[in-house]
Amino acid sequence: MKTVSVGTRQSALALTQTQWVMDRLRKLQPDWEWRVEKILTKGDRILHVTLSKLGGKGLFIKEIEGALLEGRIDLAVHSMKDLPAEMPEGLAIAAVTPREDPRDCLISRSGAGLDELPAGAVVGTSSLRRQAQVLVRRPDLVVKPVRGNVETRLRKLEEGQFDAIVLARAGLSRLGLEDRITEVLTVDKMVPAVGQGALAVQCRGGDESVFRLIRRINDPETEKAVRAERAFLHAFQGGCHLPVAAYAQVEGEKVLLDGLVASPDGRRVLRDRQEGNGAEEVGRRLAEKLLRQGADEILSAVRAEVER
Repeated sequence: MKTVSVGTRQSALALTQTQWVMDRLRKLQPDWEWRVEKILTKGDRILHVTLSKLGGKGLFIKEIEGALLEGRIDLAVHSMKDLPAEMPEGLAIAAVTPREDPRDCLISRSGAGLDELPAGAVVGTSSLRRQAQVLVRRPDLVVKPVRGNVETRLRKLEEGQFDAIVLARAGLSRLGLEDRITEVLTVDKMVPAVGQGALAVQCRGGDESVFRLIRRINDPETEKAVRAERAFLHAFQGGCHLPVAAYAQVEGEKVLLDGLVASPDGRRVLRDRQEGNGAEEVGRRLAEKLLRQGADEILSAVRAEVER
């Protein structure tokens, strides 16, 4: 009997997502023995520093990818939004799962939505992307970093450290916590992170039997949308720590991509849309539009601030 080790982060959300993938793979290959390998990542270990200061790229996946490359695990399950635009040689995304609702949501102690929060209210988020878009709409709010898993962030909210926090709806849904949501933020209010709501199942490119099996749970429509979003991100040589957002919708052969680059203080925002049939081409063309409008200047200033 072949034993397959599946690498994942240690949080409740990561384990829930991994179990979802394993259940589907086990049905396709019941003769294999499946086991979970919990791996502590840098992003989970260092919680007193903001993600942007840590560098962002690969914070939640580097140790897991290392275990894959070394052969200690056979495949890995990631939140797609945690994957940097570039992947180490020798690894491949074998499947992208059907996407949960990709939108962000607001959870407030008072029950007030984003537009109803009082001036000076403190909103917690670990994401420069979310911070920028909150401040674009509500420059009178105070945004402060909050780290930790979903349960930790909710506890900090309940303790009164924040008046509201912003989280991905997909994670709350997978954990059965949708009843905590005050407001689901439309894409007009907040463009999601690249790949948000989808899972990536990663393996070694040369492991053909595992690759072929994982490929059977791939969702072509979600994969096409995510390819466009990741091509957009790749053009900025960025990771999940940059204030870059993109959301693609697939309609038949056509891809409709919304993209955004903003300064963390929300004072400069570039947003545009591109459509076409080729996912990667649509992503690149939209990035080129925003680069011509000054996106590189915004992101250079963010990188300089992070390096201080």
